[in-house]
Amino acid sequence: MAGTFEPYGASHAVAAAIGAVGAVGVVLLGRRILGRPLEERVRRGFALLIPVFTVPLQVRQWLPGEFDLGTSLPLQICDLSWLVAMHALWTRSRRTSALLYYWGLTLTVQAVVTPTLGKDFPDPEYVMFWGMHLLTIWAALFMVVGLDVRPDWPGYRFTVLCTMVWLAVVMTFNAVAGTNYGYLARKPDVSSLLDVFGPWPLYVVVEAAVLLAGWALITWPWVRWPAPIEVRTGRRPGRP
Repeated sequence: MAGTFEPYGASHAVAAAIGAVGAVGVVLLGRRILGRPLEERVRRGFALLIPVFTVPLQVRQWLPGEFDLGTSLPLQICDLSWLVAMHALWTRSRRTSALLYYWGLTLTVQAVVTPTLGKDFPDPEYVMFWGMHLLTIWAALFMVVGLDVRPDWPGYRFTVLCTMVWLAVVMTFNAVAGTNYGYLARKPDVSSLLDVFGPWPLYVVVEAAVLLAGWALITWPWVRWPAPIEVRTGRRPGRP
């Protein structure tokens, strides 16, 4: 029988270790298949793997006795990120790959570092939570670092626009329904980076400013140094 999940305990450490090993693996895989016919098959297989974890979690949250207005609706950034990951993987879209990069490697990583999870391994909630979050992070690394689908300033602006729309919609819903999606109404119960950003609503403004600055900072190296010619053309040296 599964116990209660303890942040920074043994099961958290195991999940983090799997995440780190998988991150290295998907980058190496992406570099290996870049520009080869196998790339599309791997990308699309990866895209189809993601709902294996995410869809059962969502369905489970909607079951009688499980549904909670404050947690069961797919309104968190992480709930949207896996959909973005599927689209980026399936289409190789530069725009959605950029959105996945910013959301996946900042906000989803934060959820992994400070998880709000009730049940421990081997409960399905534990498996599905980590499957959803780690696959999203791996997809971002696979597309951007492995396949070199580089973020740029148009992708940055697109992400800022999407995030501002999400922010407005979710804050409005929270105010009407009394919920706390995105921790936009109050801070999480566990310790998080938001604790140093001041009280509500100041911490929301500070968080937004930090995100915008951080996203700009992680965009700059990609646009500062252009991709090698074989990456830009999709060809490897010596290939026609």
